[in-house]
Amino acid sequence: MKIVLACVAGLSTTMMMDSMKDVIKKSKKLNSDDFKLMAIPVDQLPSEIDDADVVLLGPQVSYKKDFVETLTKPRNIPYVVIDKETYGSMDGGTVIKEALIAKRKQELKAGEGGSN
Repeated sequence: MKIVLACVAGLSTTMMMDSMKDVIKKSKKLNSDDFKLMAIPVDQLPSEIDDADVVLLGPQVSYKKDFVETLTKPRNIPYVVIDKETYGSMDGGTVIKEALIAKRKQELKAGEGGSN
């Protein structure tokens, strides 16, 4: 599962990404080999989105939501704006959960359309 974290310059999202990797590593249910995490500036998203499973936006770039949606919607890639408190506390566990839920909802939605 490729998760792309997008923020202003990729710096704070690198810290979030490290927190998420730590959660995955310590998890009994998740396998780090199943995840590819990437932190990038939001403006690089067009060149990194094609094989992404979920896009996560840092709260500081939530104003770019419309731009992100123009990239994710045609590709049926879910995106989540990370909550300020979750981001501020670098709660990688909650962010991983949100990414997995967004991916699952997207799969269910695709299944309802009969496009499986």
